[in-house]
Amino acid sequence: MIPLVAAYLGGLLTIFSPCILPVLPFVLARADQPFFKARLPMLAGLALAFAVVATLSVAGGDWVIRANEYGRYAALAALALFGWALLSPAVAERLARPAVALGNRLFDSAQSRGTAATVGGSLLLGMATGLLWAPCAGPILGLVLTGAALHGAGAGTVALLTAYAAGAATSLGLGLLAGGRVLHALKRTTGTAEWVRRGLGAVVLCAVAGVALGADRGALSRFSSPATDRLETALLDVLHVNPPSGKNMNPDPHATPAAAGAYRSRLPVEGRLPGFDGAVTWLNSAPLTPAQLQGKAVLVDFWTYSCINCIRTLPYVRAWANKYRDQGLVVIGVHTPEFAFEKNVDNIKKALGEFKLDFPIAVDSNFGIWRAFDNSYWPAFYLADAQGRIRYHHFGEGEYETSEKAIQDLLREAGGNAQGALAQVEAPGVQAAPDLRHVRSGETYLGFKEAANFASPEGLAPNAAREYTGAPPRLNQWSLAGAWTVGAEQATLARAGGAITYRFSARDLHLVLGPGAGGKPVRFQVLVDGRAPEADHGADIDAEGNGSVTRTRLYQLVRQGGAVKERTFEVRFLDPGVQAYVFTFG
Repeated sequence: MIPLVAAYLGGLLTIFSPCILPVLPFVLARADQPFFKARLPMLAGLALAFAVVATLSVAGGDWVIRANEYGRYAALAALALFGWALLSPAVAERLARPAVALGNRLFDSAQSRGTAATVGGSLLLGMATGLLWAPCAGPILGLVLTGAALHGAGAGTVALLTAYAAGAATSLGLGLLAGGRVLHALKRTTGTAEWVRRGLGAVVLCAVAGVALGADRGALSRFSSPATDRLETALLDVLHVNPPSGKNMNPDPHATPAAAGAYRSRLPVEGRLPGFDGAVTWLNSAPLTPAQLQGKAVLVDFWTYSCINCIRTLPYVRAWANKYRDQGLVVIGVHTPEFAFEKNVDNIKKALGEFKLDFPIAVDSNFGIWRAFDNSYWPAFYLADAQGRIRYHHFGEGEYETSEKAIQDLLREAGGNAQGALAQVEAPGVQAAPDLRHVRSGETYLGFKEAANFASPEGLAPNAAREYTGAPPRLNQWSLAGAWTVGAEQATLARAGGAITYRFSARDLHLVLGPGAGGKPVRFQVLVDGRAPEADHGADIDAEGNGSVTRTRLYQLVRQGGAVKERTFEVRFLDPGVQAYVFTFG
């Protein structure tokens, strides 16, 4: 809902751009005309012109992205161009010249019909206004279209464009009501609006650099909770936004119809199950193809082994794989990494042993399968039927009963008898469900690429050795003490005695740690409010707070046993070389 509101406000505020001044006289020319005969058709023409241009741009951009692998770079270049257009009105004007020329022709046509208002003439005037407004709307529209190109066009993109068009039409409608007073007000805001426009352009160009470096696979994709995931999934379902593989919302014309009297699931058809050609290797299985999976219900689980949200879903995925394996379910885990260390196959193998996962794992270190599904979430479930059609999806934690009933539904449709009691799930240690009622702290990265809320007075120095001073942090702030080098993904300790402090409020605190070069274990000690954690120690330390980093993974360091309250966490490393990546909570 927030993106839709933002898009609407973006359209509404477009009227404050300085380049709207030449357009407003055309709009105000209909201010004294009948509403239904002149003003409403003009606004409808504006929305129509906008919708046609937006639809063609989305369709073309989406085709380019899917036509070849270099489409992503073309989209980034387009995004940079739109950012430059926000910085420079002259660039925006050059980009908009074709639309302006067409708008002028439409305007002349509308005027040639005479001064008396007609529905057709007002409609043409609205379309001309929409095209003449391109120097203002173009760059902002470009951001929406480029986002669609990068992440996949769909109903969600259309909803954003519709919201933006509604905002623009509303602003022009207000201009009609206010008449000449709008012109006077806009002249006073022109300078401020220009600086806001340029600031947005700078932000866009910074975003291009972040996406090019892979930041779009970072915090926003990774951080989730059952509560937020339910909201996201509900919104996507309301908007009928389906997985990228589900571009074709119609049933497969080659599918075999169900026999008379056979059970038919009411789950919608969302598209075809993509292949797994992007896998760099497979674990627990030989490579699998959609053809080999015909006749089976298939659950695809996107995960990565240091993601706490993924870890907490694994007990359910493991239970489903065990319970329904003999009834025709194939579970495929797609391991798509966020951090570089998660590409190491040996690390993944150790995680499979630790989490007791014996179902097939496609190692997706190059994001090939991720892109084939057009996925954006860790974790994400996609459920396909026996005919290879995706029929259900869920993003994030939670809704386990709904997911399992969907599995049962498709197994019954395939001729099985999977129904009734749900799987018995054991979730030990770090895999236990979070205490969402008391979580007030969010995922926090220590690498400079996504670091936030850093409290040490020296400030982060990217890729440079620096002596940091620990500082008492406020809630959700963190600090370093000692000799650290902060890289893009992690902070690395140069000598023994360094520490990390975090002020948090949650039942569980986790920290992704690695031993650094050579794999030599790093000893550490945890303090909570300046004392040994005792009963509040996590699964990876003892009551005195002692632990050791032996390999790169997520470590549970605090689990509050009593009332959950705001606490100060400190971990001090007794050996050099440790690498610290990200805090997560539960």
